[in-house]
Amino acid sequence: MLRLVAISFFTICLNTLLMGQEKTIKLRIIQTSDVHGCFFPYDFIERKPAKGSLARVSTYIKDLRKTYGANLILMDNGDILQGQPTCYYCNYVKPELPNVAASVINYMGYDVQTIGNHDIETGHNVYDKWIKEVKCPMLAANIISKDTEKPYLKPYHIINRDGIKIAIIGMITPAIPNWLNEKLWEGMSFQEMKECALYWTTYLKKQENPDIIIGLFHSGAEGGIITDEYEEDASLRIAKEVPGFDLILYGHDHKKHIETIKNKDGHDVLCMDPSSNAYFICDAEIDVTINNGQIINKQIKGSLKDVRNLPVDTAFMEYFKDEIDSINNYVNKKIGTFKNSIYTRDSYFGSSAFCDFIQNVQLKVTNADVSFNAPLSFDACIKAGDVFVGDLFNLYKYENQIYTIKMTGKEIKNYLEMSYGLWTNTMVSKDDHIMLLNIDSVNGIKKYTFKNLAFNFDSAAGIDYEVDVTKPYGNKIHILQMSNGESFIMDKWYNVAMNSYRGNGGGELLTRGAGIPKNSIKGRIIYESEHDQRYYIMKEIEDAKIVNPKPNDNWKFVPSSLAIPAIRRDKDLLFGNR
Repeated sequence: MLRLVAISFFTICLNTLLMGQEKTIKLRIIQTSDVHGCFFPYDFIERKPAKGSLARVSTYIKDLRKTYGANLILMDNGDILQGQPTCYYCNYVKPELPNVAASVINYMGYDVQTIGNHDIETGHNVYDKWIKEVKCPMLAANIISKDTEKPYLKPYHIINRDGIKIAIIGMITPAIPNWLNEKLWEGMSFQEMKECALYWTTYLKKQENPDIIIGLFHSGAEGGIITDEYEEDASLRIAKEVPGFDLILYGHDHKKHIETIKNKDGHDVLCMDPSSNAYFICDAEIDVTINNGQIINKQIKGSLKDVRNLPVDTAFMEYFKDEIDSINNYVNKKIGTFKNSIYTRDSYFGSSAFCDFIQNVQLKVTNADVSFNAPLSFDACIKAGDVFVGDLFNLYKYENQIYTIKMTGKEIKNYLEMSYGLWTNTMVSKDDHIMLLNIDSVNGIKKYTFKNLAFNFDSAAGIDYEVDVTKPYGNKIHILQMSNGESFIMDKWYNVAMNSYRGNGGGELLTRGAGIPKNSIKGRIIYESEHDQRYYIMKEIEDAKIVNPKPNDNWKFVPSSLAIPAIRRDKDLLFGNR
C-alpha cells in the first residue's frame, strides 16, 4: 500500500513538473506597406488634414507595446520614399539632411524593412543613403549585386523572442526592369521570386532551424506583368507552392486582402496585405506553446486594423515638428496662377485641359512629333487661382523623366488601340456603358470603378484621331492627320514623347500594344531628360506666370449619337456629385 501511495505521489509530482514546463509565448506582428510618404496626418498636396498616417500607427504600436513589450515585432514592406512632398523634399530638395523616411522608421522602432519599386525609382544616391540611415535591417533576397553575385541587401533576418526563433525573408517584385531606367538600378539584377523563396527557406531550415518563417514581400497577390522569366505579383503562389512559411505579409498592389491558404504540404499560411497610405495595417497574433523545450502548437490569426481615425501620437508630431515646418514652407511656395480649373476626370471622356497641359510640356521639352500621357491620379483637380509647389504633386504624381522614342505610325496606332482597349467598352446599343467598369457593393450601395488601372489610359497629342466606340479592340482608333495638318503615314518613323515609366515598358503599351520587343526598347530611346517631369512643369508655370490651360481638342469618341449620352451617364456613375 505504501508503495502504491509513493508511486502515485511520484507520478503526480512528475506530471506537475511537466505541466509546469508548458508555456505559451504570445507574439504580435505588425506590418505597414506602401506608406508612400504618409508619415503625418496632413496631406501636403491638398494642404489639408488627412486620415491614416504613421503618426496614428505610432499610437497603436505604443499601446500594444505596453502589453507585448519586445514580443511586438514591427515591419515595413517598402514603397515609402515616394508619394508625398515630404519624400521629394528629403530626396531631392534637401538631400544633405537625414531622410525623414529613415527618421520615422527609427523613431517608431521598426525591427525590419524591405525595399519597394518606388524606393528604387528614387535612384542610387537617394536609396543607398536612406538604407544607411535606417537602423533596422533592410531585406531583399532577390536583389543580386552584379559585382559580388550575392544579395545586394540582407536576404533574411533572425529575431529571437522568449526562446522563439523567427526568420523573416524579404523580397521585391522582379518587374523593376519593366518600369525603370537601368541607371536607377545599375549594378543589380532581380531574381524570380518563387525559386528565390525556395532556396532561402531550404537554407534556413538547414542552417538556422527557425520556429517561425515569415515572408515580407513587396509583391502583390497574383498576376500583374507575367513574362517567361517572372511574375510581378507572386505572393500567393509562394504561399501555395513553397512549403515552410507560417505567415506572408505582402504589398505593392494597394489591395486590402487577408486569406489563409493551404500550402502543398497541407499547412496553413496566413497571407495579408494592408493596402496603401497607412490607412490600414496588418496585425497578426502568434501563440506558440512549448513543452519541455519543444513546440507542441502554433496558432496564428490576423486582422486588418483600420487606423484612419485613431488618435494622433502627439509626441511623434512634436519630435518631427521641424521637418513638418520645413516641408510646409516648401509646398506653400507660390509658382504661378491658373486662370481656370482642370480635372483628371475629364481625361477619360475626351481631350482634356489636365492631360493636354502635360502633353504640351512634353512636346515643348522634346520637340517630338507625338506625345503620350495618362492621368496619374484617378480624380485630381488643380483649381483656378494661385498654384503652389504642392499642387504639382497633384498635377504630376511621380518622379518620372521624359523620354523620346522612335516609333512607326503603325506602332503609334497599335499603342493607342491597347490603351483605349483598357478603358473603353464596345457599344452595341445606346444603353451600353462607354467605359469598362466594375461594380462593387459597399454597405448595399453600388460603387462604380474602372475595370483597369487609370494610369495606363494614355491619350495622344500631336495627332488628330477618333475613337469609334462601336468597333472592337484593335479597330477603334482612326488617325486622321498630324495636328499640324500633315498626313499621318503608317510606315513613317516618328519621335514620340512619354514618361520614363512608359518608355521603359511600364503598362506594356509599348510591348503588348505597339508590338515592340522588350529587348529593343532601349535602342529606340533617343532622348532622356536631365530632370524629372515635375521640374519641367514647374518651370513652364513659373515662366508663364499666368497659365490658361485648355484641351487640344485633337481627339474624340464617335459616333456622337452613342458617345455623348453614354459619357454623361458613366461620368455620373463614376464621379456623381464629387
